[in-house]
Amino acid sequence: MSTTDLPGYAGDFNGVVQPVYAPDLDGDADPGEIVWTWVPYEEDHTQGKDRPVLVVGHDGPWLLALMLTSKDHDRDTEYQAQLGRRWLDIGTGPWDARGRESEVRLDRVLRIDPERVRREGAIVARALFDEIIAAL
Repeated sequence: MSTTDLPGYAGDFNGVVQPVYAPDLDGDADPGEIVWTWVPYEEDHTQGKDRPVLVVGHDGPWLLALMLTSKDHDRDTEYQAQLGRRWLDIGTGPWDARGRESEVRLDRVLRIDPERVRREGAIVARALFDEIIAAL
């Protein structure tokens, strides 16, 4: 089964992101917003988990997004680098009800079906969005 056969999952994005900053808390996921959606695992796209993602642009009908985590990858930077993973600390925000520090993953751009977004979490400040895009 190819990743395009999975409902709502078009596979990861491999091109050059053309970032857009256009948040609007109108119920739709917009670039510059952190929203919650199902994110497939890299090793098995038929499995995944609900997590926050930062919307950074579009690829046709798909949203382009970077996943967030509250796990601190500073402790295992060397191991993450061996796996080709890059993380950026982005601090705390209203997307995490417990106020935990967050990181955004820079090496994996997800294509998300807008219909599969469950809720909006927060608008990311323009300066932080620009910092993430510069690191991307």
